[in-house]
Amino acid sequence: MKKIKGYIWPTLLALAVAIGIFIGGKLHFNDSPEKLFSTNSKKDKLNRLIDYIDYEYVDDVDTDSIVDVTVNNILGKLDPHSVYIPKDEMKDVAETMKGDFAGIGVSFYMYRDTITVIRTIKNGPSYISGIKPGDRILMADMDTLYGRRIANDDAVSTLKGKIGTKVNLKVFRKTENKIMNVPVVRDRVPIRSVEAYYMLTNEMGYIKINRFAESTFDEFKDALRKLKLRGAEKLTLDLRDNPGGYLGIAEKLADEFLEDDKLILFTKNKNGRIKKAYATKKGDFENKPVYVLINERSASASEIIAGALQDNDIGTIVGRRSFGKGLVQREMDLGDGSAVRLTVSRYYTPTGRSIQKTYKNGNHDYYKRFMERYTSGELISADSIKVADSLKFVTPKGKVVYGGGGIIPDVFVPIGSNQEEAIESMDDTYQFFARFVFEHLEKDRTMYDDYDQNQFLDEFKVDDILFDNFIQFVLDRKVKLDFYAHEEKIKAYVKANIAEQLFSPNLSAQIKGDFDSMLNKVKALDKARIDQSQIGAVEVKP
Repeated sequence: MKKIKGYIWPTLLALAVAIGIFIGGKLHFNDSPEKLFSTNSKKDKLNRLIDYIDYEYVDDVDTDSIVDVTVNNILGKLDPHSVYIPKDEMKDVAETMKGDFAGIGVSFYMYRDTITVIRTIKNGPSYISGIKPGDRILMADMDTLYGRRIANDDAVSTLKGKIGTKVNLKVFRKTENKIMNVPVVRDRVPIRSVEAYYMLTNEMGYIKINRFAESTFDEFKDALRKLKLRGAEKLTLDLRDNPGGYLGIAEKLADEFLEDDKLILFTKNKNGRIKKAYATKKGDFENKPVYVLINERSASASEIIAGALQDNDIGTIVGRRSFGKGLVQREMDLGDGSAVRLTVSRYYTPTGRSIQKTYKNGNHDYYKRFMERYTSGELISADSIKVADSLKFVTPKGKVVYGGGGIIPDVFVPIGSNQEEAIESMDDTYQFFARFVFEHLEKDRTMYDDYDQNQFLDEFKVDDILFDNFIQFVLDRKVKLDFYAHEEKIKAYVKANIAEQLFSPNLSAQIKGDFDSMLNKVKALDKARIDQSQIGAVEVKP
């Protein structure tokens, strides 16, 4: 691997492209299927061309692949977010947006050449059957699951199945040096969109959402309920790197913070039909302080929530300018198991803003302009964000906001230095911390048996030996970094990854949170709010 100095470019490009793939809304056409798909000469021309190639062309040709290319080319000329989903990808996409699948309930690595369990889902199928972290899954029924030619996707698909079906696993347990036969009954396995939640301060809860799937609102409500029981009267909602998802779920979540009859957003289709969404009486967190975190990879549904709160003068938006996607897609079946997500309308924030970036010069230019944020200085200084006076809007309380290219936060927080972002990349993108910790735990999985979660959080320290071992692990992968200048943060990330593999993502997020510049900004803002509220208070004695 090359030096991590240039890590950000391929990573961000991939993320930017991916934003268009997993985003959709659920709206309805007025036209009937018969009217939409009636025969005309343009469609006949394409059908005839495919038939000619099928029956007359000199060589055998996979016309399915030609159709796929044709569909992609057509959609590519429309906008960056109308996308084609081939039938072999539909199942995975559907599972991701539904929020669950039927499987055995383990998190695993393909370690060397074998599926190795990192963690079982508590009370899930594998947990109930006695599978433990560190177990190697060698076979599922008659299918071999080890060997260098076993693809990760193939292994996952073998372990999936219908709810209630049994799979017989052959498992090697290193700690006992024995091979066991373990029957597991597949069940529903959640794909969590609420990535983590915990108490940020004594009064403030924190919830991180990574996408807006069908299950997201229920997950959010469950997390919020638990945080309120712990005393949460304020909330930080983390939508960083969240590419969006279902429009209706974003509306329901925004409703939690807005008073009755407040406008959440409105959409407009090609015929000029406007559909408005208003807050209802169902909100559970109205009239309470809320901070929403966004960054340059927060898009679509994330921007709907940030825009709805900002335009209604609710809460504080913290971070950097969001991606800028103001288009709504509807998923439509193409009849052969594939589908298209076609842009059917634009959405506007309550003040009337469209935050969609221009795409008039094509998709390549669209993503190129996104990449230019990293050279223009806008991620370092709010003064470098380009705004147009013609796109200026004013909220009910007089705050100036802008359309055209994303939500500009109320409070700007710059991106970290290259070295700081490199540490984040080693954690998120390259998984160096997680893999190092896995190998560390593999040496002796009993070394942390005396810790519970609270003891681990309060008492465990990453010592210099473990720190130096991590440095060597990374150096072996050809990465150069000033490790000792960032010793405290690196040690915290090692601890956080141990916490995640032994306990939970919530504990891991809590440990990393101390080194999160946006969360530290939120704490400072909240403290200033408290201090301001106490100015002029005089104790009156009887």
